[in-house]
Amino acid sequence: MPEGHAIHRLAWAFRDLFVGQKLTACSPQGRFTHGAELITDRVLDDAQAWGKHLFHYFGDDIVHTHLGLYGSWRFAGDATFTSPHVIGAPRKKDDRAMPATSNETFQIPPPRGQVRLRLVGSHGVADLTGPNQCRVITALEQRQIRDRLGPDPLRTDADAQRFIDAARASRRPIGQLVMDQAIIAGAGNIYRAECLFRVGIHPWRPGARVATHRLQQLWDDLVETMGEGLKTGRIDTIRTEDVPAGSTVKETRWYVYHRDGLPCFRCGAQVVVEQMAGRKLYRCPGCQR
Repeated sequence: MPEGHAIHRLAWAFRDLFVGQKLTACSPQGRFTHGAELITDRVLDDAQAWGKHLFHYFGDDIVHTHLGLYGSWRFAGDATFTSPHVIGAPRKKDDRAMPATSNETFQIPPPRGQVRLRLVGSHGVADLTGPNQCRVITALEQRQIRDRLGPDPLRTDADAQRFIDAARASRRPIGQLVMDQAIIAGAGNIYRAECLFRVGIHPWRPGARVATHRLQQLWDDLVETMGEGLKTGRIDTIRTEDVPAGSTVKETRWYVYHRDGLPCFRCGAQVVVEQMAGRKLYRCPGCQR
């Protein structure tokens, strides 16, 4: 499942490429036909992300999408349309961009795969496939969704104290709380493993037993690392001073994530992988005590 920085990158792309334009909407798959009819030939006013939720604003109607495990947006356009190729779940066979065209008049490519929603502007197109959710909602329904979510480290209006208070009030392990979207919105398994390692917090420690200043350090590190992911489109968490001499880029992207059985870059202890609430959890037994 894409982590929160990817959804914010999607919001960036839609703001840059489509906001202010009258868009044509359709549902080639047919499962979103009524929703597409509500927004077609209307101006996209804004696109905003909150955690792993994306909102497109068409006047009083808001398109709410959540990619889930398999969803992605694919972009294509003419020579003036500078866009990402695909943002979302990785594909083994179908991760190429739709073909671009240099024609002055944009030639819309045929849909590829089961396209739930297609948005077409004057210079490009965006196709949504495989989402967990795609629906038209009201402003009230959007507020209800946001009220169920914790603060998002990538939003300027985020309240870190909400995260700290919620964590301190829970007996669940902090590693589980970081993945709970009602506690903090946007962090996934990679950011969970890496940021807990970077600040030296044991993931099995109950939230109520993590000191307030340590939770603030964890929040600040999530803001930093997810912010870098937003800028670069990649999750690279290892600090320059911890990169071993002669290591490859692949070996040095992360400290513990997918490095089970390998020595920790800092202390040399063997990184372990465990199960927490049905998800793999990576940690260093030497650095995270």
